Amino acid sequence: MAAQAASHALTGDWRIAFLLPSLLASLGTLWLIYDLGRRLWGHRAGLWAALALLCTVQFVFQAKRGQIDPTVTFFVTAANVGILRHALLGPDRRALWLGCFAAGLGVITKGVGVLAFLMVVPWWFARKYRWQGLAPADGGIAVWLGGALAFVAALALWLVPLAIYVHTHDSAAARAYVNDIFVNQTVHRYVHPWNSFQPPWFYIEVIFTSWLPLSLALPGLLPAWRQALRERDARVLLPLVWAVLVIVFFSLTRAKRDVYIMPALPLLALCAGPWLSSILEKRWAQWLAIGFVLLLALPLVVLGAQALVHPSAWMQRFAAGRQLGANASSLWLAFLVMGVWMLACAALFRLRRAGIAVLAGMAGVWMVWGLWVAPLLARASSQEPLVRRVEQVVGPNAKLALVAWKEELPLAFHRKVADFGFVTPWHEQLADSIRWQEQSPSDRWVLVLSDIMAPCVDPAKTLDMGVTSGRDWRLYRLDAVAPACRGGVVPAGDVDDWGGIDRGR
Repeated sequence: MAAQAASHALTGDWRIAFLLPSLLASLGTLWLIYDLGRRLWGHRAGLWAALALLCTVQFVFQAKRGQIDPTVTFFVTAANVGILRHALLGPDRRALWLGCFAAGLGVITKGVGVLAFLMVVPWWFARKYRWQGLAPADGGIAVWLGGALAFVAALALWLVPLAIYVHTHDSAAARAYVNDIFVNQTVHRYVHPWNSFQPPWFYIEVIFTSWLPLSLALPGLLPAWRQALRERDARVLLPLVWAVLVIVFFSLTRAKRDVYIMPALPLLALCAGPWLSSILEKRWAQWLAIGFVLLLALPLVVLGAQALVHPSAWMQRFAAGRQLGANASSLWLAFLVMGVWMLACAALFRLRRAGIAVLAGMAGVWMVWGLWVAPLLARASSQEPLVRRVEQVVGPNAKLALVAWKEELPLAFHRKVADFGFVTPWHEQLADSIRWQEQSPSDRWVLVLSDIMAPCVDPAKTLDMGVTSGRDWRLYRLDAVAPACRGGVVPAGDVDDWGGIDRGR
């Protein structure tokens, strides 16, 4: 949030402000992996590791979105790099302490930053059993105490202002926030999750889908890693075991999302770097690489061509749900272009240069996605058309309130809008909005998620503001509120609070 606020202060544009931290964090992660790979195995290994990461679907997809995961991945990777440079290339106290400081920033960003310290487990094992490649010990507990202080110093950047605020503004809301951050969003979210339930093998599916095309190299990487571990190579043991521990950690809870294990991906790419070039010289790997390009290209060509010539009902619903209108044909043309590009790469580079075919093919796909497809979909999910429709109805002098609102809505309005809390249950927001409207019925409007109107709001007396990001919004004045709900009488069981939407981080 601080990075996005700083980006907005520099650019004055919310779209750039939301996306810039993810871009910079992802570029930083790529540089960290290249630099560490270069130091451990040489320039070529570092370059292959960075290219492998850059090709991976999940990494690039998240790098192009304004979400928190690229930033936390950068901080966790920076923490890992600092610890590994001290443990394998050191002693390097400065690198260790910077890594511990980055881990603290990772905790502030998203609590999982502390997982960087799982690296101590394989490091302790390698040191006890005298594995090859470890740096000499230096300073003992004093060095790690300095790391602990650096970690705490990073946490203090957030904890100290929080403590001051809670002390000077002691309230039930402040105490509820502290409890939510320290207990609900950490311990309870892991031990007693409330959504995103997935089976124990969920992350195996993520590895073989979201981590493509890097995961295609696993048949060659697994024997190479096994041989390196037999040779007691700590350069492989430490990052590889850490990545496995992270995946296991998140597999033990019922709540699973693909991005949870994203911080493990850079170190997996690091461990792949030394062997990817030789793997791609093998015939089976070349066939897999070309097969991947063709497997991605053919559905894109078929989908794009069919949608342009004779779109199916599903395609029409897809375009309508995203309000693409006349831009629907442009979207399908983009899919066709991506497919044709992939086919051209396969035909041009063929089997012997299958690795280059993958690199060039994925580069083209992401260029078309970023410059063509993403802007189309972004306009469809933008709040600006909704805001324009609402402003045209309510006019400049009326007052507007939001119920069951999404975070981006207040930013899209150029006026001050009223709200009744964000984490407040939706039935309570609706009740508060009714009481708010009753104070001045003629000039107070409410914009509400249509899912929660019944039974208090009559749909026939509301104005349909359209669908944005898959959510249907309605606008109404007090005359649409049922008599039974006047005075803010909204029974909790009559409104679908949260509507299945995750309100956590």
